[in-house]
Amino acid sequence: MTDPIHPSGEALDEARTAAEEPDPRRWLALGIIAVAQLMIILDASIVNIALPSAQKDLGISDADRQWVVTAYTLAFGGLLLLGGRIADFTGRKRTFIIGLLGFAGASALGGIASNAGLLFAARGLQGAFAALLAPSALSLITVMFTLPKERARAFGVFGAISGGGAAIGLVVGGVLTEYASWRWCLGVNVPIALGAAAAAVPFVHESKAPGDTRYDIPGAALATLGLVSLVYGFTEAAKQKDPRSAEVLGWTAGSTLFFLIAAVVLLVAFVAWELRAKNPLLPMRIVLDRNRGGSYLMFLLVGAGLFAMFLFLTFYFQLTLGYSPLKSGFAFLPFSGGIIVSAGIVAQLLPRVGPKPLMVPGMVMAVVGMLLLTRITPDTSYLTHVLPSLLLMSVGLAGFFIPASSTALLGVGHHDAGVASAVLNTAQQVGGSLGLALLNTLYAGAVTGYVADNLTNPADTERVTALAFVRGYHVSFFWGAVLLTLAFLVAVFVINAKKEEMPAEPGLAAA
Repeated sequence: MTDPIHPSGEALDEARTAAEEPDPRRWLALGIIAVAQLMIILDASIVNIALPSAQKDLGISDADRQWVVTAYTLAFGGLLLLGGRIADFTGRKRTFIIGLLGFAGASALGGIASNAGLLFAARGLQGAFAALLAPSALSLITVMFTLPKERARAFGVFGAISGGGAAIGLVVGGVLTEYASWRWCLGVNVPIALGAAAAAVPFVHESKAPGDTRYDIPGAALATLGLVSLVYGFTEAAKQKDPRSAEVLGWTAGSTLFFLIAAVVLLVAFVAWELRAKNPLLPMRIVLDRNRGGSYLMFLLVGAGLFAMFLFLTFYFQLTLGYSPLKSGFAFLPFSGGIIVSAGIVAQLLPRVGPKPLMVPGMVMAVVGMLLLTRITPDTSYLTHVLPSLLLMSVGLAGFFIPASSTALLGVGHHDAGVASAVLNTAQQVGGSLGLALLNTLYAGAVTGYVADNLTNPADTERVTALAFVRGYHVSFFWGAVLLTLAFLVAVFVINAKKEEMPAEPGLAAA
């Protein structure tokens, strides 16, 4: 579900002044870059299916299991803006190859991880190298494809991979987990990344951005540390107290309060620094515009609800309904298919009706779909209770993703196009990280509370525990719907863009 990052403003300017003769190897290079993008998209979803097996194998607690996903998305989102700058200034081909090699190494480390800490660290490294790989890939496409029609076709390939990659990841994750091991969900990246890096050497052309090449290292450090502290604070809040212990855990624990307060201080310091920095990582003019800021906020809220939906439905399928990893992967296919089919229709409607008439009903459908998931029980049917929800959410979210991608670039000059679109992707990744941490905390509290209130006879432990898990899913889906409702309110009261204001190059906006 990760939308691709758009290339930097410098790359757009460079492409417009490039030589008229296009790179003869550009289509071969596009194939190599497309493989790398598919790997990034796969890795955001492939691990979801493997997570129950990895959790059992490594003894990961319910409170900490979300770090397998969050460590990746948080590092990816937190370093994405800096990664784009490094690609532009150091060399896009060089950064692309370094990103591939680093991603391969981090994947291998995760595949052989012997404990939870090593797996979390490997996933964080994967996210960090993905933050180098993704923006360099898109910048390379912009530089290589100078003709508008060819560039639109190239971005169309990229958009299709980003839309369908998640579905492929779910199925591949199911196949590898069921017939090999959850470890191969990480190990499969190694030959793909190494092969793409080797092919990039002869076929991908190097390019750099001209002009000022200074990095905003303090801004990147403050933003990343602030986000990590916020997620870790939520994780600490999810820890449940042992009745035999006097230790204070949960929201009032000293460690929880420390990390949450540190997060607020660091993120406020980040904003203050960006307002005075000469070369800010995130120019405040980008986010303070009404339509752009509203779009980023919506992506953050939708990412928070959507990532959690995938996580908890995965556990419902495998732990409650007893699905195999492969069957779980196929169970998600209608969601991805619905988005892909609906996105084509929405893209045709957007120039005719504008963004808001698509966003508002789309978010209503997404909220209703999420709320319908609160009706599931240990005995309900996939066809009657899960499938309708997935289809409703997929169609509704297609009505959000395409218009919001366009409004996120509304009124942005060529120089700021790269950072504006990178903020969009960052908002979605960071939203996913925070949503997983927060909803996993609420889930853990709901499960523990249900068991404490209903387990009176030890002989009923299995039955009560199964019901407690479902109660936790209900709470998570309810609050996921609340997050989507907040996004709906932003669409209603903040977004005011008209159809005449949409970007002239929709291929770039919606890719």
